Amino acid sequence: MKYKGLRLRKWKDRAFFVLLMLATALALFPLLQILVEATIRGVPGFKVSFFTQLPAPVGIVGGMGNAIVGSLLIVGLASAIATPIGVCTGIYLSEYAPVRYARVLRFLTDIWFGVPTILVGLLVYGTVVLSMKGFSAWAGAISLAFIMVPTLIRTTERMLALIPAIVREGALALGASPTQTVFLFVLPAATRGLITGVVLAVARALGETAPLLFTAFGNNFWQSGLSSPIAALPLQIFLYATSPYPVWQAQAWTGALTLLSIVVVLHAFAHFLTRGEGLS
Repeated sequence: MKYKGLRLRKWKDRAFFVLLMLATALALFPLLQILVEATIRGVPGFKVSFFTQLPAPVGIVGGMGNAIVGSLLIVGLASAIATPIGVCTGIYLSEYAPVRYARVLRFLTDIWFGVPTILVGLLVYGTVVLSMKGFSAWAGAISLAFIMVPTLIRTTERMLALIPAIVREGALALGASPTQTVFLFVLPAATRGLITGVVLAVARALGETAPLLFTAFGNNFWQSGLSSPIAALPLQIFLYATSPYPVWQAQAWTGALTLLSIVVVLHAFAHFLTRGEGLS
């Protein structure tokens, strides 16, 4: 009986393992399909001119140089706005907030994280774009910063929670104040985790299109300032992909592959930072 029971448990274990592998394969199949499709259709357009030239009229093969630069500029500004807010809020939640307030802030952060990004674009349009009387890089950066902040808050809080309590106790035992303990001992120990949170937030913001439709709007030329409409890679991909022209559609695939490659590199960098213990 024991032998039969052992064989039955082994068969159940193997069956469960097979089901898990099938579920994993089904989950990864759409991602692999996107990667393969974008690679096959996008690689032929990978040329130096694609990264250096401006969009060209229909029938002429141009580039998306201004859109790539515009995306990097918008995301850079958004990171400069969102990182201090998100990291400081995460530090407050992890180290200072009373339990009651911390629960409320976490709940609000979770809601904020789930807000559709198009609503963020409408909010920034109604507050920033209309007040500035025009689309701009600033408006686009603010909309992306709204999207990045909740990711930064939760990542910062979780990374600080991974720091052993003995680090805080040791710093306090040496005579450090609570503030010195956080900024001189806890934060340095969580540096890699904090950088990972920033990288993941940047990767998420980089592919957003809906908020930029209402804020950055797009531009077919090189950027001349931050107070005017600006091109962005997701916007250019959206414009070309929805056009009826084969040349533009082909360039949309190349732009999609470029954007996908940047996101993959950012995630790989984040994985590199968190390998092992994930903390410095």
